[in-house]
Amino acid sequence: MKQGMEREDQLYLPIKAMLEAQGYEVKGEVGAVDVMARRGDEEPVIVELKLRFSLSLFHQAIARQSVTDLVYIAVPRPKGRQARRMLKDNLALSRRLGLGLITVLEDGRTEVHCDPGPYAPRKSKKRQQRLLREFGRLQGDPNLGGSTRRVLMTVYRQDALACAGFLVEAGPSKGASVAKATGVKRATQVMRSNHYGWFEKVSVGVYQISDKGRLESAKWPSQPEMPKPQGAE
Repeated sequence: MKQGMEREDQLYLPIKAMLEAQGYEVKGEVGAVDVMARRGDEEPVIVELKLRFSLSLFHQAIARQSVTDLVYIAVPRPKGRQARRMLKDNLALSRRLGLGLITVLEDGRTEVHCDPGPYAPRKSKKRQQRLLREFGRLQGDPNLGGSTRRVLMTVYRQDALACAGFLVEAGPSKGASVAKATGVKRATQVMRSNHYGWFEKVSVGVYQISDKGRLESAKWPSQPEMPKPQGAE
């Protein structure tokens, strides 16, 4: 076990020992089931074993739910930089599917992360409202769903582009003037934070477009037409 697990059957004895300590009679490879346990007249427990998390493991476990509600999946404890995230994500999936999750350490110890049972996810009103605000403020539909290797158009970037476009036409201006002309209420905040390096502070409350801003903002696809500058300052 200390050399790492290379076969699924190396998971069996730790799982068997854990269940037997709870008073179960345990047998391996019963029909199509990896591990089956009985305790008196109680509903049987089934455990499906795999060397890593996979879609097929969850498919197998879901199929076993036609036999019993007490279905677990068991894998070696994940290692590496992504281990914590991997465990967290698969624990959430197990709970969502009503499955139990067990991990086995190299020394043979077992960890039960959750037991089988109904799952009622808690909705986050705060997250929902944040997404709805982003949806409502994002102009048009500038991004391809599923994009992973390109810079995305966000509401913040649209606001920054609107401010940049105004300054290109109007020159140095007060934040209030930029906000009024563009409709970007947080124009001063966007230019002050200068996340993209597109703006330069000229004096208190007055900003102008930087060389970088002039160059980079021009590379973006056409944005909604900006109002004509109203009294550039």
